[in-house]
Amino acid sequence: MPKQISLVSSNEDTNKEEFKNAFASDNEPLGTIKGNEVDITLIIDKPYPPVLRRPAYPSSPRAREALEKHIQDLIQLGVLRQIGHNEEVEVTTPVIISWNNDKSRMFGAFRALNAYTVLDRYPIPIIQGTLTQLSKAKYITSMDALKGFHQNVFIPKAKKILRIITHCELSEGWLIIYIDYIIICSDSCSLHLEILSRVLDKVAGVNMKISLKKCNFVFEELKALGHVVSSLRLGIDKNKVDEVLPKPIPQNKKGIMSFLVFSSYYRQHMKYFPILAKSLYRICDQQIVFEMTEERIIAYEKIKKSLTKAPLLLIPDWNILFKLYIDASRDGLGEALHQVQIVGDKPTEGPDWYISRQIKPTEARWSAYVWYGHLRNFTIIFIAVFF
Repeated sequence: MPKQISLVSSNEDTNKEEFKNAFASDNEPLGTIKGNEVDITLIIDKPYPPVLRRPAYPSSPRAREALEKHIQDLIQLGVLRQIGHNEEVEVTTPVIISWNNDKSRMFGAFRALNAYTVLDRYPIPIIQGTLTQLSKAKYITSMDALKGFHQNVFIPKAKKILRIITHCELSEGWLIIYIDYIIICSDSCSLHLEILSRVLDKVAGVNMKISLKKCNFVFEELKALGHVVSSLRLGIDKNKVDEVLPKPIPQNKKGIMSFLVFSSYYRQHMKYFPILAKSLYRICDQQIVFEMTEERIIAYEKIKKSLTKAPLLLIPDWNILFKLYIDASRDGLGEALHQVQIVGDKPTEGPDWYISRQIKPTEARWSAYVWYGHLRNFTIIFIAVFF
């Protein structure tokens, strides 16, 4: 279980008062980030193509009820406003309701709009690379912005582009989706509290609001981004896996693709994942008739087993030598990066990362001599990518 440092717990009330403007309250549940209004630019001029003026999707009575509640909640929070009948409308995007058990979430189907939008050049952080930065961190804090997807503000022109349409009304978004998770790590408690103070000052300064109940302050181990992280180890959050394992074998391409997307997120924990998943990826091709053959069922079960038995990965220590293990067959290539680190009181060898890929059709015809040279190149590429 995560271990919390008592120093912060004893001063919790004082800390809350000092940084109260950084956290959501009943009177101010959402912030509106200052000084960073967002623009969205289309790559086409008016008149816009019909694909950008889309009708509302049909939905079930259950989905309609959930949709109406989401719309009403966002209007009350000031995230959306209803468009007047006399206002000019040129772009509309339908929304869909997604269910996780009995909990619903509303999503805008912005794929068509994205195709006509100037790309954002801001690089999204790679989660696996982010988590490897926890090496030598003795203290970890995670914070989650309350409805952080809705705290950035659009300029007026962009609001008109991002209007959504439902069965009941046309609404205009005032705020934007943004990655809203913050992780702080350090090797000393005093430095950790100093960084935390600076982050909260910055959050309050731009009028962003953090969800206090989703924060984990100064832990030695905690759950973040679908993983269990500490200064030494990186593991899969078993709660996430337990949600998937009881589900029956998918009976359509959408179900298989959903399973592959989930399991691929943890591919660095599994040996030979692309090789195991080869037959499942093949039936996701639109030109292939869906059929769960015995081979594919076996592959599906092997991936599920790999998820449950996935090893804890060591957080790379860049001051220690790495060991590189290479394996190859007619099905694929695989490598594992290991280190010997002190875990507890004794040296322990363990994996830092697994990487693998399928064999390409042309590679399957290579001779053993060509394969030997290719393995050397694959090793160089692996090292270049990892470091």
